[in-house]
Formats: sequence, C-alpha cells, structure tokens
Amino acid sequence: MKAKLVILFGFSLLLSIAIAQTERPVAPRAQAGESPLAARVGDTGFVQVRADSFNALSPQQKALAYWLTQASIAIDPIIYDQLSRFGLREKRLLEEILAHPAGIDPQSLARITEFAELFWGNRGNHNDITAQKFVPTFTFDELKQAALTAQKNGAMKTAYADLPPVTPAQLTKELEDLRASLFDPAFEPMSTAKNPKPGEDILKASSNTFYEGLTLTDLLNFREQHRLNSRVVKDRDGKLRELVYRAGTPDGKVAAGLYAVYLKKAIECLQNAQKFAEAQQAQVIGDLIQFYQSGDFSDWLKFGGDWVRDDAPVDFANGFIEIYRDARGAKGSSQSFVTVTDQKITAAMVKLAANASYFEQKAPWEGKYKRQTFQPPVVKAVETLIETGDFSVTTIGDNLPNENEIHEKYGTKNFLFTGSSRTLDKAAGTSSIEEFAASPEQIARDKKYGTEAEELMTALHEVIGHGSGKLSEKLSGGAEPYLKEYFSTLEEARADLMALWNVWDPKLKELGLITDQQEVAKAMYDSAALVALTQLRRISAGDTIEEDHERDRQLIAFYIMDKTGGIERLERGGKTYLRVKDYPKMRQGVGMLLAELMRIKAEGDYAAIKALVDRYGLHFEPALRDQVLARYRKLNLPTYWAGINAEVNASFGKNGQIEKTEISYPRDPVRQYLKYGAMYDKGLLAAPSLK
Repeated sequence: MKAKLVILFGFSLLLSIAIAQTERPVAPRAQAGESPLAARVGDTGFVQVRADSFNALSPQQKALAYWLTQASIAIDPIIYDQLSRFGLREKRLLEEILAHPAGIDPQSLARITEFAELFWGNRGNHNDITAQKFVPTFTFDELKQAALTAQKNGAMKTAYADLPPVTPAQLTKELEDLRASLFDPAFEPMSTAKNPKPGEDILKASSNTFYEGLTLTDLLNFREQHRLNSRVVKDRDGKLRELVYRAGTPDGKVAAGLYAVYLKKAIECLQNAQKFAEAQQAQVIGDLIQFYQSGDFSDWLKFGGDWVRDDAPVDFANGFIEIYRDARGAKGSSQSFVTVTDQKITAAMVKLAANASYFEQKAPWEGKYKRQTFQPPVVKAVETLIETGDFSVTTIGDNLPNENEIHEKYGTKNFLFTGSSRTLDKAAGTSSIEEFAASPEQIARDKKYGTEAEELMTALHEVIGHGSGKLSEKLSGGAEPYLKEYFSTLEEARADLMALWNVWDPKLKELGLITDQQEVAKAMYDSAALVALTQLRRISAGDTIEEDHERDRQLIAFYIMDKTGGIERLERGGKTYLRVKDYPKMRQGVGMLLAELMRIKAEGDYAAIKALVDRYGLHFEPALRDQVLARYRKLNLPTYWAGINAEVNASFGKNGQIEKTEISYPRDPVRQYLKYGAMYDKGLLAAPSLK
C-alpha cells in the first residue's frame, strides 16, 4: 500500500528519519542553485527526480538497472487503457502530433503540448488525485488541423502496438470517435467513482475498464480466478468471464490474453535483466516472467514470496499491484518502479523494523487481533531510477506485497522514497506555513520539527502500520473482499493512526529515532489536524472526496474533532483554521479510532467502515474548499506534481553486449514520453527532441 505525499506547508518532507542525533543528509541538486521544478502547466508542476546512488553501482548492477527500467517502460501504456477505453488512442494521437510538429500553428501546438503533458502526468485525461476529468484549452478544429498536418509529416504511418497505421480518412473518423472523450466534460466524467450520484452504480459511473458493462449486482455470485489481473465481461448468453492479462506461454499451452503485446516486451527485457542479477534476484525475475506468461494468481504469490525476501541493492516492482483505481477495490492497476538503495538512511530504518513486534504489542486494539509471530519487514530507503504506469512521484512510501497470504508467511518489504521526498521538498519551498498555521507557536514548532515529524510519520506508517494486526480466521484470504470499496481507505487510515499512536512511545527515543519527543509528536499532530483543510485545494469541483488517502486523513481529523474535541475549527479574519486543541484528547481519539479500524478489518465489518467513512471521510463544504483554493492561488504553488525520470542508457558492442551504462537527467517531459512511446512506435523517433 502506498503512502502519498501531502505537502501541507511546502517545507521539507524528507524520509531521512535517519538517526536523529546524526547529521541529516544534504538533498542532492541537479546543478548548484537549480530548482527541480522543470516545467509547469497550470496547477501541475513537473519535477526532475535524481538518483545519485546510481553512480556507486558496479557495471553489472548498472546493466541490471538498465534492463529493469526498460521493463518498466514496456508496461507503461497499460495504465492508459485501464483508466479509459479511449486512453491508448488518445495517447497515440497526442504523441504523433508532438513527434511531427512541422507546420502546425504555434499557438495551437503550445496548447496541445500543455494538454499532452497533463495527460501523461495523470496517465489520461482524469486527474490522478480527484479522478475528475479535465478538458483541453484548444478546440476540436485545432486538434483536427494539427493531426492532419502531423500526418502529412509522417504521423500515424506505423503501428503502435495493437493499433494499426492510420490513413487520412481513418484519422478523420478517429478524431470524431475521440471527440466526446476529449472535449465533453460530462462524458465519462470520473475515472473512479466510489461515491457517485444517488442511484448510480459505482462500476457504471467509473470510466476505467476493469469491468465491461457490469454493475455490482452482476458480480454478487461471481468468483474471480484472477482477482488482480483480469477484466470481467459479460458474454452474449449473460455469463460472466474474465479476460486475463497475460502474455501466454511459449509452448502455446496458455493462450495470450489482454495486454499480451506489452507483457511480451516486458518479458524480453526481464530475461535480459536476469543475466545480470544475482542468483536470488534472478529467481525473483523468473517468477515474474512465469506470472506474466500464465496470469495465474498462484504464480503471483510465488513471485511475491520470493521478492519480499530479496533485498537487492537494485530493486524493482512490476505488476498489477494496487487496487485504488477500482471502485470495487479488487483489480490491480499496472505499475512499476526501479530503485537504488540509499544505504545511509536505510541503516536507521532497519532499527525501526527490528522492533516491529514491540509496537505490535503496544497497539490499542484487542489482544486477539495482535500478531504473536512476527517476520521483521525488509526496510529500505531508496532513490528511484524510473516510475511508470500507476506510480507517481508523490508516493513517498510503499509497503508491499499487499496480499495477506504473503504477509502472514514472509512479512513485507517497505520502500521509503527519499529521492521523491527531497525533490518535492525543494520544489515546494516554504511559503504556505504562514498562511495555514493557526498560531505563531505552531509555525515555530513546524519550522523546527516539521521535517522530522513528517519523516517519522511516513516511516511508522509503512514499517509499523501496514504490517501490523491479525485477521480473524474467517478472513484467511484477506479483508479486501469483505470491505470492498472501503478497504483502501481503512488500511491507509489504520497505518496513519499507528504512526500517530506510536510517536509518543519512549522506545523511539531509546532507539535514537527522535529528538525532542514532545515537540516532534505535537508537530505530527498539528499536521494531521491541518491536512483535512489543506488537502481540499486538490478537489476543484463537487463536494465529495474520492481518493483513499485523502478520505483517510479527513476521517481521522473529523472523528477526533467529534468524539474527543482534541481538534477544533477556528474562524479568524474571514479565514478557517484547523488546530489541535488538546494533545492528550487527540491521542485518546487516535487510540479509539485505531482500535475500531483494526476490529473492522479483522472481522470484515463492511457496515461499520461504510458508516465511519460516509460520516467523517466523504463530504466537505464547497465554500470551505473555495476559500482554501483562493488562499493557495495567492501563494502561486503547484497543487499537483508529476515526475520526470532519470534516463538510464546503455551502449552496446558489435556482439550485442552492454559495454557501458550511463545515467542522465533530461528536464523535458515531452522528450521522456515520446521516447517511452517509441518502444512501440518507431515513428515517434522522428521527434525533434529525440534526434
């Protein structure tokens, strides 16, 4: 499960909780004085992410990293199709125009370029956080003229994976077919709608493609064999079946399925990566190849069990992993990352992981839900070389695998993304603390201890939170099927609450992981109260929250405000503030909600979690949101963030062997995504920025 970065004030959110008594590492810079903010389109900032740890790798490890990043690029197109039936076609159209721009009206081209950057940054034309659709600033006629001009320059004359070459007549029809999906804000307005209008079904109201023409009622008595990696459709006779995401086996015994062209390319890259991996990691890569060929869940569990026990310096995730995008909370979205371990900070994280069983026993829930046997999690601070598919630069922590079958037997692996947190810290600056903090004392505390509090929050969330707790026997396969669309909100809230509960524990001081415990804990609580206000800046329309992390944070703050009065709302000078009124009462509320969420998860109590989220985590006041938006506009800070990956390139000799592997840091999102698209459409290599 991911921990998403929420920049409250714009100051540092590094994950270097690093031993508190030691000197903190200095954030790396692209160049002296150069901001990581490489581009900006409206409210979205594009930041360049560095991975300086790459330079310390051996030539063999660098070659491994190259092929793993190629495997990440190979599966990148899948998420566009998962989020919209039009996504891949829109992606191809935009990329072909930008790769063949000669003669296109400069103003139209500039607007199309900006829209394409937002499209790539969100993996489609629905916002990554709110799931709400955004539309172009150019007209349909401008798009049509640009596309026809690009075609005269050579666009659409080669295939893009499964999409064939396009003639001028076919291009005109394609543009008409895509008109509503691009320009009509009322057409498929939500990619994921967990709380649609009254009377609407959550699957029907979602534009994603995990299900085809189905409602929740259709799925009541249907049991999936491929719970993460399939699309469920209805045959002509009314029977449901799964279209499995798989490449098929070389011997033909298992037929190819959905996304075979992308998975076959990923397999090719993974087979090359295997040659440079150590024995244990080579086995892990082989497991993933087997899963991509067969699509069988048992092969996914085999991969996860081996992967979680492998602590390689060059690590990766690649698969259909997180279930946030599915309104039903079942299907996995395609994502990948490749990382290099940040050794200095990892040493401190290992201390926390080694004491996970201690914090389990200190949890405020009933003893029957406490784990008695505990596999210490693998913990690593990392810098990313690449993030593709449904993975964002705003993810600063990840606890994997998600499957309870693996947790119980092998534990988990925790990634703390130091490269992302450093980058976003530098890009965000410090301007908003003065605007949203409720008092001079809170401002001073946050400036002195806010970094440490946020770092510790993320570490405790990932290392202690997600791996904690024990399910009842009836939930041996996990709580997801019972809690459905509310599972992810519950799990993120539970992990956040574990951090808020344990920040006061003297064990942290004993381990050297905290400085002034009272002040750091208060700073963490200040942030947890205020985030329910500041996160509203991301939701520009409506009055409900769809994203699970944002629901979890409002649930915590509003529950505590209601049940204990530990948090209060202030109105002053026409502005609203949320602040901690009483820290002990807030901790009391943290314990109450944490114990209840653990009970709900352990027993699969759907009615209880629905009642909690619907009451505290779902709705907000539009007038309050509008106030927050106005206050942020004056600060001129990006509301959303997208990343520009490092570029790992290999030089090959006459025998096809890698002779040299290098890393560079281009700052152009157009170049990055055209290069990714060129893996499947060589015509994109004509783009001027790639020459």
